Amino acid sequence: MKSRRKFLRAAGALAGVSLYAQASRRPNIVLIVADDLGYGHLGCYGQTKIRTPHLDALAAQGIRFTDAYAACTVCAPSRCAMMTGVHTGRCTVRANSGGVSLQPEDVTFPQLLQKAGYRTGLFGKWGLGDAGTAGVPNKKGFDSFYGYLHQLHAQYYYTRFLWRNEKRTWLANLDGRRVEYAPDLIEHEAIQFIRDHREEPFFLYLPYTLPHAELVAPGQDLREYEGHFPETPYHPPERRKYADTPAPRATLAAMISYMDRSIGRILGHLREQGLEENTLVVFLSDNGPTTDTGAGVPFFQVAGPLRGCKGS
Repeated sequence: MKSRRKFLRAAGALAGVSLYAQASRRPNIVLIVADDLGYGHLGCYGQTKIRTPHLDALAAQGIRFTDAYAACTVCAPSRCAMMTGVHTGRCTVRANSGGVSLQPEDVTFPQLLQKAGYRTGLFGKWGLGDAGTAGVPNKKGFDSFYGYLHQLHAQYYYTRFLWRNEKRTWLANLDGRRVEYAPDLIEHEAIQFIRDHREEPFFLYLPYTLPHAELVAPGQDLREYEGHFPETPYHPPERRKYADTPAPRATLAAMISYMDRSIGRILGHLREQGLEENTLVVFLSDNGPTTDTGAGVPFFQVAGPLRGCKGS
């Protein structure tokens, strides 16, 4: 887009904002964003060691973008540009600390969708405004939110709490226990949002934290890949507070296949509700693959034919 004004006008047009009445129901929109997923992590872009059948099928049925780029090499600025249509030389959130917030004057495309009559839901990682700021999701175009506000919090899968709108909700993962895997809870909320709003146009924003470090996968998913790859145990830097990962390659593969199955369940639910033919589904990653988890960027060839990784 040549200007922010043109972007917002285009977003409004997508939402059905027009001088002319719409003859039929406007399409639902589902935007799915992976966290630190590389170009080559998926089978449809050449991956051979990690299974992603649902995303591969989605690519085969739709359009594959082979020359599209995220707006920034790290999470928060990339997401800010995506939400506002403002490039990273001008957008509000340019740092990746998680402590920078969208401002009251920042307009997001979900706000335009709300004005166009869409019900809007965000389930997953936000990273554009912590609690008590002007940038929380409920002030930036979302009727419903469940997940992580601060992006550093979003690095942990067995967290002690998640946010429901602007209220902290405590999980069972207290005193170091690993009981509730956050992506399970987030997926459940997303499916419930589809059920609740199946009779009206909706925008579902589903920014997974997967496969961002910390490297952690539920046992049943990890068993699919355990023993399949040569491994060097990964011991994260103390400042990260991540759990040790005895098999980082198998764990990374399990996390990506978990996300693929979760997306398959979301797509399956759209079919069950009779919404498949009237829903636009877009999948992307916020930036390139990370190099600091011991999972082996060269081993999986996760950057595909591209040079560099996250942050470069």
